[in-house]
Amino acid sequence: MQQTVLRGLAVFRWAAWVWMAIVLVLARRALERPVAAVLLVGAALAVTIWTTSLLRRDPARLCRPQVVGVEVGVALGLQLADGFVYRAPHVFSGAQPLGVAWPIATVLSAGIAFGPLVGGATGVLVGAGRAVSSLWHAPPPTSEVVLLGIEPVQLLSLVTTMVLYGLAGGVGGHAMRLIRAGEDRIATAERELADARAREDVARRLHDGVLQTLALVERRADDPRLAAMAREQERDLRRYLFGPPASSASVDLVTDLQAAAQRFETAFDARAEVLVPEDLPPLAAPVQQALVGAVGEALTNAGKHGAASRVVVYLEPLDDAVFCSVRDDGAGFDPAHAREGVGLSRSVRGRITEVGGEVEVDAAPGRGAEIRLTVPFSPPDARR
Repeated sequence: MQQTVLRGLAVFRWAAWVWMAIVLVLARRALERPVAAVLLVGAALAVTIWTTSLLRRDPARLCRPQVVGVEVGVALGLQLADGFVYRAPHVFSGAQPLGVAWPIATVLSAGIAFGPLVGGATGVLVGAGRAVSSLWHAPPPTSEVVLLGIEPVQLLSLVTTMVLYGLAGGVGGHAMRLIRAGEDRIATAERELADARAREDVARRLHDGVLQTLALVERRADDPRLAAMAREQERDLRRYLFGPPASSASVDLVTDLQAAAQRFETAFDARAEVLVPEDLPPLAAPVQQALVGAVGEALTNAGKHGAASRVVVYLEPLDDAVFCSVRDDGAGFDPAHAREGVGLSRSVRGRITEVGGEVEVDAAPGRGAEIRLTVPFSPPDARR
């Protein structure tokens, strides 16, 4: 992006120089010292060619103090010599100055290289060069009101030039600072995306290999310490592979759900997996407490009544709510004929209903059960 800006500035510098040369030719009859004018315009051409070659070979050098300093020196020379190379009436006659728009490229270069403060100060300095030349070679005033040897309207014109040059340098520097900040954010996002892709690739490779091996060691080990070590290693590896990043807005919720899953694994010697997307929005505290409590009760029911060996807790954001699924591979039951116990009716339905959510049970004998929970981002009372 920075090179694109520098290329655009190079185009502007060339266009400004061409117009400066055209103005010099058209105003040649008003020149009092044509040789000095041609030498200064030639120096600007040399700087333009030099900076263009640097852009092709080493763009970073364009932002070094030496290069910017040379360009500023030539721009100041053009501004200071305006009243010197032209006849005195030219200074306040409304004609184009010697440098025309070319010094603006210098001011923009300083802002791009060193930021808005340096760019603004350089603009004021270059504008002041034009003012000094005009005041030094100003014709005798014709008005009775005189400030610094010239009429007030002429002084206002010079001050306006300084202000405009300063604004150009400041705005150019600020725009470049925003561009660099955007490039840093893009680079950070690309690194995070690369890390996420790498972790996803590792997860795919390890999920069906190392994790299942650890689970097999846990189940078949005769040594309780070996089984506990395998369980702990499997849990840590799952947390690393499938846990959300630290910057996720739902870190607290995931931490609570993983704690509930660990309690289930410890109590029933089974496995529980918590899957949460990175874009899950934060929930209000009452909703989060209700959801965690309901999931914990659903896990307990899966281990206590369903004898499940594996449970998956899955969350997904909807338009105005969060969907949560607790699916197990236990014995299952028939919801049409089974009476809901206290745990399901009060600890699950009761909690979710209090915060304005809904509960759905999908189960069948022999194929496990799934508890589907849908909760709003905030309870109904908080939305009024």
